[in-house]
Amino acid sequence: MAKRIDVSGLNAYYGSFLAIEDISMTIEPRSVTAFIGPSGCGKSTFLRTLNRMHEVTPGGRVEGKVMLDDENLYGAGVDPVSVRREVGMVFQRPNPFPTMSVYDNVAAGLKLNGSYKKSELDDIVERSLKGANLWNEVKDRLNKPGSGLSGGQQQRLCIARAIAVEPNVLLMDEPCSALDPISTLAIEDLIGELKERFTIVIVTHNMQQAARVSDRTAFFNLAAVGQPGKLIEIDETERIFSNPSVQATEDYISGRFG
Repeated sequence: MAKRIDVSGLNAYYGSFLAIEDISMTIEPRSVTAFIGPSGCGKSTFLRTLNRMHEVTPGGRVEGKVMLDDENLYGAGVDPVSVRREVGMVFQRPNPFPTMSVYDNVAAGLKLNGSYKKSELDDIVERSLKGANLWNEVKDRLNKPGSGLSGGQQQRLCIARAIAVEPNVLLMDEPCSALDPISTLAIEDLIGELKERFTIVIVTHNMQQAARVSDRTAFFNLAAVGQPGKLIEIDETERIFSNPSVQATEDYISGRFG
């Protein structure tokens, strides 16, 4: 069940350094929200606050609220591991577990989180690989290492692994930056299909990709090096790219900086 995210007054730190300041936004369920902005403005840091991965970084801490429907992910007693089951993540570079088969890569999170009969695992692995548009390419090599797949296939394998545990939200940190154009297109098509079931948030440096895949776009920027990143504006993607409210957004999209 896709869920809505409401962020209010969020600050994220690395030790004493304030990396992003006072971020507030709503991310609608069953939609794709893209984060754009120059390198170093805090897009990926903010993405990682949405599933409490930021705290894994030495010195990483967060102030503010992230509500997933009516649950505060930073509330007292909330288990970060359970948050990461609800809010899955796909990273910039495909990272299948190198010693595991295709099948075991998809089943890894399920085996960690509960006990399943072999027939149940078989069904979920097949369903997840079909959901990632990978089944037909790997159904005859399920027991071969996942690391033997092409880069684009490996990224879809990582998406299959993420959706196998049925999260509510899927975060993607530049999921196509290490891929060729054909693989990129396959991932973009897949994102369009997955938003029927999941709330999706994607960080991308590719303006055209943001325009193609997202329903809403958020532009982040920072005043100067060493200053915290801030959310400049968030709106329907079509409006951000055709008629943004803030001059800095237009300057970035038109290539004047960044």
